[in-house]
Amino acid sequence: MTPAMTDAAAAADPRVLVPMQITGEPPDWGHVLHTLQGTTMGTTWTVQFAGPAALRPAVIEAAIKRVLDEVIVQMSGWLPTSELCRFNRGAAGHRQQLAPGFARVIDAALTVAEASGGAFDPSAGELVALWGFGPDSGRHARHDAPGFMPPSVAQCATVACDWRRLGWDAASRTLTQPGGAGLDLSAIAKGHAVDLVSQALLDCGLPNHLIDIGGELRGNGLKQGAQPWWVDIEPPASDSGLPSTRLALHGLSIATSGDYRRCFTDADGQRRSHTLDPRSRRPIAHGLASVSVVHPSAMWADGWATALMVLGPDAGFALATRLGLAALLVRRRSDDAGNSGFDELLTPALREMAS
Repeated sequence: MTPAMTDAAAAADPRVLVPMQITGEPPDWGHVLHTLQGTTMGTTWTVQFAGPAALRPAVIEAAIKRVLDEVIVQMSGWLPTSELCRFNRGAAGHRQQLAPGFARVIDAALTVAEASGGAFDPSAGELVALWGFGPDSGRHARHDAPGFMPPSVAQCATVACDWRRLGWDAASRTLTQPGGAGLDLSAIAKGHAVDLVSQALLDCGLPNHLIDIGGELRGNGLKQGAQPWWVDIEPPASDSGLPSTRLALHGLSIATSGDYRRCFTDADGQRRSHTLDPRSRRPIAHGLASVSVVHPSAMWADGWATALMVLGPDAGFALATRLGLAALLVRRRSDDAGNSGFDELLTPALREMAS
């Protein structure tokens, strides 16, 4: 299938995306909107929820922080004592039983890796560090450090990076270090954290909420006025000329991966995205500017957005269509006259939400 592109007329009309069914009761009479905020995983989080006016926000905030701290203790690449860092330091043959949440993320990451042909690779931690986007461990300089030089092709070739070498036993939740593999779950663990916070709020009897952790969002239930949680999908540029897209997050999550979020320009004036293709071991350079995936789970939305971003506009659109994913892909275009702009690709599943 060849997706339709946006044109100048379409760019003037806003787009509204709504799930096939909106159910449930609005917040009880007298409930008010509470907002909590904080920092985690190198970014910010915001939680909005409807609850009694007399509710003690400190209790809810403590529950949220417990969940977020648990994710960091298990899967942070920046915390030397985390379970992930302990695995990365393990010798070849080291077998490690993972906590249930960690196991859930690894299982999902390997599923996305297989489906995408390795475009998503949870074992690419050393490659990410080599390109200067990992923790400042002293072994690899950060991309924003003075004098940083991008790695050569030969250097990239020496890095252990192949998800198929990871020995995963889902039944026992045991992961085996093949030797030199460096896990990096930053492209999926944040979405997992969003899902966990949502469940924590449900457990607290707060079904009507909106969660945002570093731009990965999940909405559940309704807010005052029986309205769903409306969010706007971020365009790759403020002057993109694309239609504004507003989404009703009702039992849904959205994650966006973009080549404009973190990047650097090398000595040759070449722009290098932080999104790396583990197969070529180089930053992506196919012109795809961003991918947004809408999914019931923020973890899966997070992982799929990264995989499609690496695959590029053609292969990414084809995979998303085949899997029935609701995805919005935005790619850069330019012509011989020097004119530039953006085109959109909407998968059939996303188009159904706009009809």
